[in-house]
Amino acid sequence: MGDLKKWVNEKWVDIGAPKKNGKYQPCGRKSASSSKRKYPKCVPLAKATRMTSSQKVSAVSRKRAAGNPGGKPTNVSTFTKRDKKAKGGSVGNSMIKQAQRDYKGSYISGSLGGVKVGNPSLKKYYKGML
Repeated sequence: MGDLKKWVNEKWVDIGAPKKNGKYQPCGRKSASSSKRKYPKCVPLAKATRMTSSQKVSAVSRKRAAGNPGGKPTNVSTFTKRDKKAKGGSVGNSMIKQAQRDYKGSYISGSLGGVKVGNPSLKKYYKGML
């Protein structure tokens, strides 16, 4: 229950309506029809200060693109989920995993250049002997 209390007590700000002095307006608006402010994207102040300007723009644009159907607030994740391959980080990992799957050498199990390899058929054959 402590986490919920902490979450509620955080200072929530609207990253879609920054003030000129670099601060943020408090989260929410009085009413959608009479307010000049567009659909708010609210995050805790600590998260807002850690976000880059491009992350803020992306989050706000995705929130506003989702709209407000049926008068209920729409939850949109603050950060986008990207494929690891899009970042370029897992290409090496996928090559290592492929090499591990395709390994047919004489090692029962071991390490070749820091990559763990093993021959499953040899492991099975020598299971009781080792």
